[in-house]
Amino acid sequence: MSDGEFQGRVAVITGGARGLGRAFGAALVARGAHVVLADIDGTEAASAAAEFRARGGSATGTACDVADEEGVAAMVDGIVEQHGGIDLLVNNAGLHGAAYYQPFAQLGIAKVRRLFDVNVMGVVICSLAAREAMSGRADATIVNISSSAAYANRNAYAVSKLAVRGLTMSFAREFAGDGIRVNAIAPGLVFTDTIRTELPRAEVERALGQQIVQREGTERDIVGTLLYLASPKASFLTGETLRVTGGFGLSV
Repeated sequence: MSDGEFQGRVAVITGGARGLGRAFGAALVARGAHVVLADIDGTEAASAAAEFRARGGSATGTACDVADEEGVAAMVDGIVEQHGGIDLLVNNAGLHGAAYYQPFAQLGIAKVRRLFDVNVMGVVICSLAAREAMSGRADATIVNISSSAAYANRNAYAVSKLAVRGLTMSFAREFAGDGIRVNAIAPGLVFTDTIRTELPRAEVERALGQQIVQREGTERDIVGTLLYLASPKASFLTGETLRVTGGFGLSV
């Protein structure tokens, strides 16, 4: 199954049970990594990991709420005990969808707090928890998942993803002495199952009309960017957010 590009590396993917997280996991497993799929839905994470193992890969699934500091610390301790450390952390877990594409006042304080607990504090908690386990390991890398929405800032979700861009720059500086690169991906409209279910066709057409590349974005487009950022090919890249949007919303 493996082509060996990431052989021997340990990757942790939050929000790894479905969508982009699961696609990231499948790609890394296929290239030789041991992948830990961490998700608030532990049953689904375990099911995805079992599927990867059935294909000949190495993977485990675990329940994890990225906003739970003690739970994240315990997960990292378990990975270190079993595998010796972490080479790649993908901060992918996040709340999104129509329920969160709202103005702050409309969303309400309770939902705003939960949105930022997961989308922002989740990145902080997981990155700080993994830092020691990643320190000094060759090609240690953190990849955060932001969004093209961070460049428009029309709603609370967009602002949470703008914060992820800021964290990416800050942690790149803060973790540099540990030999850890930190970058982010800002996907445009990517047709996951959730997007296909929730997004009205009129909104899809509006987004496609603003793209230069006239096709729907796919998980494969984002996976390829992750594999690049996680590899030695990107060894001179840190603190950056790469927009993968088909040219949507180009700006200087």
